[in-house]
Amino acid sequence: MTKGERKPRAAKPDLVSRDYTIHLSKRVHRCTFKKKAPRAIKEIRKFASKAMGTKDVRIDTKLNKHVWATGVRKVPTRVRVRLTRKRNEDEEADERLYTLAQLVEVSSFKGLQTENVDTA
Repeated sequence: MTKGERKPRAAKPDLVSRDYTIHLSKRVHRCTFKKKAPRAIKEIRKFASKAMGTKDVRIDTKLNKHVWATGVRKVPTRVRVRLTRKRNEDEEADERLYTLAQLVEVSSFKGLQTENVDTA
């Protein structure tokens, strides 16, 4: 390879699942009480969109209920989320892929890191 030449990039795998820990309290800090839970949902969407590279992010009902469980004002400090990139079944959709965000229940967040999950 000569100077200025680029290697072809390896294609990202289409379908992938990863577990992330999202620190919600730092993302809703200095936010009005009555906007904390809606803001937390928006921040989960934003995080998933950035991590998976898709604009279409769908939040599972269990994750939504977990964020809203203690009310609009007191969102959980951290939440463990499984982000799965899937193919869009709808032919008229703008994007080929979408991201599904699901809740992963854990007893403690100590020492957890991002993990790839086998879907098989």
